[in-house]
Amino acid sequence: MSASASDRAETLWQLVRYIVNGVVATLVHYGVLRAGLEVLHLPSAGLANFIAAIFGITVSFAGSRYYVFRRADAPILRQAARFGALYAAIACVHALILFVWTDLCGLDYTLGFGIALVVQVVGSYFGNRYLVFDA
Repeated sequence: MSASASDRAETLWQLVRYIVNGVVATLVHYGVLRAGLEVLHLPSAGLANFIAAIFGITVSFAGSRYYVFRRADAPILRQAARFGALYAAIACVHALILFVWTDLCGLDYTLGFGIALVVQVVGSYFGNRYLVFDA
């Protein structure tokens, strides 16, 4: 296999790993969101989502570092700082989307979560690949 074909194959497997990692992190995020709204009865979907995002982000970082991009050789503090900055921005956008969708418009938070998730997936893959893990 040529170097370019090998690079394409690795990129494809990286995308597959990214999807698997993302599904796991999303399940954690959504589970904490539901618990916040339905068990703890938090008064705001935006607030509950922001809290839930912290849990999902933590799972996503570990998976990205060790599984998706396989860059555990790089300094963890540098990666964590970059990852944190990227995901802080993404979490704010995610919370804002859910706040507007659910709290202001009165629409179902599950659908709002899905819309915010699409924005998150695109931003996080490219941000992680090119800004955090330099893969």
